[in-house]
Amino acid sequence: MTDTAASYRSTAAALAAVLDAVPADRWSAPSPCEGWTAADVVAHVVDTQRELLATHGADLGPRPTGDPATVFRAHAGAVQAALTDELVGTQYDGFFGPTTVGATLEQFYVWDMVVHRWDVARATGGDETLTDAELARTEAGADSFGDALHMDGICAPALPVDADADRQTSVLARLGRQA
Repeated sequence: MTDTAASYRSTAAALAAVLDAVPADRWSAPSPCEGWTAADVVAHVVDTQRELLATHGADLGPRPTGDPATVFRAHAGAVQAALTDELVGTQYDGFFGPTTVGATLEQFYVWDMVVHRWDVARATGGDETLTDAELARTEAGADSFGDALHMDGICAPALPVDADADRQTSVLARLGRQA
């Protein structure tokens, strides 16, 4: 298993645990992502990953159906099966220049799962706690985006935080989220 596949697997498992705990009547709850419900956040995660991987030759099969937790679990399983050394090493010209599918998956899509796990938890009353490693990944991802972090469709403008705010509050504020 590649490092990318291992990173994807562990991050997807953490997201799936939060999704599995969502009560059925909370999927329509508004998320911190303006205009999106908790279910919309999960659909975004699934659809953007499918788009990246399909663009580079991965066959993930038909898009799964069902409740958002079921859809995500089936999707994550298909992604895991597709993450071969060949796919992960596929080179292409990305938004920030030459890269690989694996690097893009790590830099953005794994990062996206951490951030959106928090969004779903916030929307549905789930566990919003991010580990130190997840906060470090989130900070590194935000650093790597530079000014693009706050482009339309990525993150809202950064929010002010008190000087004594905890790390998670500060990191999330940088992403335009009120912890």
